[in-house]
Amino acid sequence: MRRLVLLVSLLLVPLVGGCAHNYYNLPQEVVADKVRVVGMLPMIVDSDSDIRFPQREELLALLVNMNRSFERDLLRLVKNTNSFYAVTLLDADPKAAFNSLLFRRERRDDAAIQYNKYFWKEEPLAELIRKNSLDALLLVVVSGISRSEKISSSNLLDSWTADYNFLIMTAQLVDAKGTILWEYPNFRQRSLSYSPLLNLQYPDFDEAGANMSATVAVKFKTLDGVRRALEKRRKDLLGRETSDVELYMQQFEAIASLMALDKGGKNPQAAATPAKEAAK
Repeated sequence: MRRLVLLVSLLLVPLVGGCAHNYYNLPQEVVADKVRVVGMLPMIVDSDSDIRFPQREELLALLVNMNRSFERDLLRLVKNTNSFYAVTLLDADPKAAFNSLLFRRERRDDAAIQYNKYFWKEEPLAELIRKNSLDALLLVVVSGISRSEKISSSNLLDSWTADYNFLIMTAQLVDAKGTILWEYPNFRQRSLSYSPLLNLQYPDFDEAGANMSATVAVKFKTLDGVRRALEKRRKDLLGRETSDVELYMQQFEAIASLMALDKGGKNPQAAATPAKEAAK
């Protein structure tokens, strides 16, 4: 009987230890020791990515304004993970910084997740991190990608599979050597998932029905329609609008949840030393 109890206990140990999950590319204790001060570059719009919107320049300007309006919500959520000593928003031009830092962009299809992955130049990256006394830099990019998707009608009676043009959001935490310490989409999840920010197109089922056509036209949303979608506020349990915008906050919450470190109940702000002090 004692042997049976011991065997059951041994089998349960990995299950209990497996409750916490590390979404970083390094062991959590290494990240906790190595990354204390994080700088967040203002959110980037990748204007050279696959954005096929007819009013392209107007859309890019809209995205820049949306990023500026909502990026501090992401900053707040990352701070609230209590994973780092400090998280600061850098005073920098995101477009100029992106042009200076970008080494290359790759369209990836990893584990059936399609996204744009970025690689950075080591020297300007190291200089930016050194200049701001950081341990790592958080880079968040809004870009475009086209992919095949099956879209259903509002009544769920029809669907149409085609290539649609999406806005997506990606994020990386990198050190001065350009090493990707963490990324979103994240492939260390037990169940992989990744949602786009917004589909810029839609299948016009009404037009196809009116014309008794077997082919459904795929159309772009209007610029005002895109703006309204990005500005749409969440509602509370009583149906009242909140200050949080739905689409951006979905992305921000996913990012922040995957950046949380399991510190074993310790407060990292009490134990960690800022980069400036550590360098003394």
